[in-house]
Amino acid sequence: MKAISLLALPSLALGALQGFDISNWQPSVDYQAAYDSGARFVMIKATESTNYVDTVFNTHYTGATEAGLIRGGYHFARPDDSSGAEQAKYFLKHGGGWTSDGITLPGMIDLEAGCYGLSASEMVSWIKDFGETYKDEVGRYPMIYTSTSWWTSCTGNDDGFGDYPLVVARWASSVGTLPAGWDEQTSWQYSDSYEYGGDAQYWNGDEDDLVAFATN
Repeated sequence: MKAISLLALPSLALGALQGFDISNWQPSVDYQAAYDSGARFVMIKATESTNYVDTVFNTHYTGATEAGLIRGGYHFARPDDSSGAEQAKYFLKHGGGWTSDGITLPGMIDLEAGCYGLSASEMVSWIKDFGETYKDEVGRYPMIYTSTSWWTSCTGNDDGFGDYPLVVARWASSVGTLPAGWDEQTSWQYSDSYEYGGDAQYWNGDEDDLVAFATN
């Protein structure tokens, strides 16, 4: 049998800092067990479009905080519904804000479910509208969650978002090729299954890096 390197297996990656992301699809989460097992951060769905607030966002956010997890909210983008600015404002109003307290991650925009009939240039403009509106309010850009395939298909692999922290989705044994404009990811969603609920992520750094990211 051919030997397999430990580095080829995400669950055994050396020095990786565990995290996960959750929504109403995981109504009950053992946050403390996740923390005790090594998880240190969680992203929680807050909003979608301008008409939906996740029904368990507050429960998740409180539970994660009490367990000692660094946490933040994410917004499921619907570029076909309204402008980027309108959706950013809705997100900010319903849990997506950020403060420099060392335990709050900047908000994340989830881009994954098709191009919604927009051209690549229209999608790029929509994302910038969201991102600039968010930055104007809290002082930093939101994280972008996407896959390289989505980014290539829906933005034409635009390389103009390198100032945005990247959460790249690739359910595989390696992070693979990143979208244009990024030399490295901030976090990598490597699996759609996590023992304590939701999807599994690895932070690209150690715990001190994570705290620093939540601070400035």
